[in-house]
Amino acid sequence: MAARLQSGEISSGELMRCAVELARSRGKTLNALRYEQYETSIELANTWLQRGAFGGIPFLLKDSGLPSTRFPSSVGSRLLNDTTYECNGTLTDRFEQAGLIAFARTTVPEFCMVATTEAVVNGGPTLNPWDRSRSAGGSSGGAAAAVAARIVPVAHGSDGGGSIRIPAACCGVYGLKASRGRVPMGPLRGEGWGGMATDGVLSVTVRDTAAAMDAISGYEPGAPYAAPPKTGAYLDVVAESAIKPLRIAVWRSAWNDIAISSEPLHAVQHSADLLRSLGHTVIDSAPPAIDYDAFVLAHACILASNIVLAVDTRLALTGKALQSDDLEPIMLSGYEQGKRLMAKEYIASVNRLHAIGRAMEAYMSDFDLILTPALTELPVKLGELSTQRGEFLDLRKRVSRYATFMAAFNASGQPAASLPLFATAEGVPVATQLVGRFGREDMILSVSAQLERAAPWRQRKPAF
Repeated sequence: MAARLQSGEISSGELMRCAVELARSRGKTLNALRYEQYETSIELANTWLQRGAFGGIPFLLKDSGLPSTRFPSSVGSRLLNDTTYECNGTLTDRFEQAGLIAFARTTVPEFCMVATTEAVVNGGPTLNPWDRSRSAGGSSGGAAAAVAARIVPVAHGSDGGGSIRIPAACCGVYGLKASRGRVPMGPLRGEGWGGMATDGVLSVTVRDTAAAMDAISGYEPGAPYAAPPKTGAYLDVVAESAIKPLRIAVWRSAWNDIAISSEPLHAVQHSADLLRSLGHTVIDSAPPAIDYDAFVLAHACILASNIVLAVDTRLALTGKALQSDDLEPIMLSGYEQGKRLMAKEYIASVNRLHAIGRAMEAYMSDFDLILTPALTELPVKLGELSTQRGEFLDLRKRVSRYATFMAAFNASGQPAASLPLFATAEGVPVATQLVGRFGREDMILSVSAQLERAAPWRQRKPAF
């Protein structure tokens, strides 16, 4: 698209009209979008001056609270519905400078804290384009569904426990979680969820994620974390066909003997065979020893604390008391849990994350990359991770058995990507995950592009 824009073959206005038409049909069918601003975005695109790597192509912001003066946000919550902003986030500005023109936000679960996108405020669940009885994943569920449906080629996502990689896996698109500190979170905050959360994109191709990461990554003055500087353009890295052989660990088992279904294991075998055929050394290995149960509790503690912060801040701004229908039942349970937490529990939870980072760093001394299943089973059916019943901690434990290989790398801060290399006979995506050393997105992107060339997925499209 960017090349055709530059040549004058098409215009940003024409692209935006096409995207809006797809959003009104496919986006509505999947319930993937919120805060649509179609007409004003078409007007903006008509007068857009080409800039950045993308020139001026349609784009979608996640309803995650990333500040934008153009789009309100709800973060999937009735309590936070229609929150407005007086400034843009640093990342919002970087997207625009890259030539990405947002025309709506994408749906999320409440507070972006569930591995499915079924928030009440969205008016119903977001559907998986490949099997509409299944979840599109979460929390970037709307973004993954929109990219899979080809409404846009690339969309904003964020990841605090798998929230880019889980929906990418469910919807059969490429999703990269960057290293801690790689992508800016300012100016209104310095970190998310004790350093677990980061922003990024989901895309159809590895190339487009590389181009987006070139545009948005880089230290923001005053930020509390800084990833190691990248040595060159990610777009150049993915274009290189010759890659030196790497040592890649393969995980076929999980902590606590958590069960892995046959389909994810088949996907791992398929990916491992591809890597071997490409000249890499692939070695079966067990995950490093960590106290996984303690980590799940620490993650839940950090999330519950953030629920309290979000809710109490909103209530203080509005001067209202919490009403019984302000929060979905699971999130109300999380709020109540958070209210009971002590300061020492939160600090101990953050220290637990740091311990995992050190364990992973020691493990990675023997390997360049890790290959894991993305999920432990096929994308769950809608309602299986419902926030309408049960307790917050019970749901977090269920998610920890479903997305076992995700959140630990948020704790360690390592980059990781979901690869759509495999699918069932019925077309349901079954992804694998590549994990790299801290700061080495280049290595993940390079091998991801190599795998994409060996087993292309771009032409695999859901039917509409």
